[in-house]
Amino acid sequence: MATLAQWVAGARPRTLPAAVAPVVLGTAAALRVGEADAGLALLALLVALALQVGVNYANDYSDGIRGTDEVRSGPVRLVGQRLADPRNVKVAAFLSFGAAGVVGLALVALSQAWLMLPLGALAVLAAWRYTGGDNPYGYRGLGEVYVFVFFGLMATLGTEYTQAGAVSWFGLAGAVGVGAIASGILVANNLRDIPTDVEHGKRTLAVRLGDARTRMFYVGLVGVSVLALLVMALGQPWALLGLLALVVGWRGVRVVRAGTTGPGLIPVLAATGLYEVAYAVLVLAGVALGRALT
Repeated sequence: MATLAQWVAGARPRTLPAAVAPVVLGTAAALRVGEADAGLALLALLVALALQVGVNYANDYSDGIRGTDEVRSGPVRLVGQRLADPRNVKVAAFLSFGAAGVVGLALVALSQAWLMLPLGALAVLAAWRYTGGDNPYGYRGLGEVYVFVFFGLMATLGTEYTQAGAVSWFGLAGAVGVGAIASGILVANNLRDIPTDVEHGKRTLAVRLGDARTRMFYVGLVGVSVLALLVMALGQPWALLGLLALVVGWRGVRVVRAGTTGPGLIPVLAATGLYEVAYAVLVLAGVALGRALT
């Protein structure tokens, strides 16, 4: 029976920045037009965190029952390492999705952003189908697309929309930026797992691209995040404070470019996640500073 510490590890805390950063960036976009709402931002954050934990438990369950996680160099795998009953992990996933749904309904009701209801339901369905079901798209190299769309575009613009009642080109640029970084977390994870994924027939994008091109792709995603900052700076020059996050982000780039493999890539996940949060927080700080100085 899994311990509490193992259940926490199974939720994969290193991936949670992918849930935090888009909410922070979306709030920055709302603040830029004077419509930020801390209460709605908190609800959006709870939705994003619950959805991310649900995705992680769902992946643990689905990969575990397929045998994909039997040999891994990454974090705890509750099912793959036979630490927890698969049924309990599945229940944990759907409890997390349920929590996201309940809080999301409150967010929509308070903000009157009813458009987010069907989009939220689609996000939960996509989360389960990532590695679940008969033909999971995560096994076909589409995982990064899911992350970019739901933890980049949808989470960021949804946060802005619930607070400001509209979306902006500034928010879109920010969504592209954090979406690229969040996708980079998955790219680094799948780069590490290429050998075992090949063995189990899991055709992730990293498997399809191969080691060398996957490393180039990771660096390219970091580059996209920088370009997004430059676009945001057209509307708020202080958004360039986000460039300071590269002090952290470059650590991951350096390790990936060095050709590191296996467990040596685990620190890249943490560095990329920290880069994403720092990126979003610094943009928010820049927007707040810009408003204070005008």
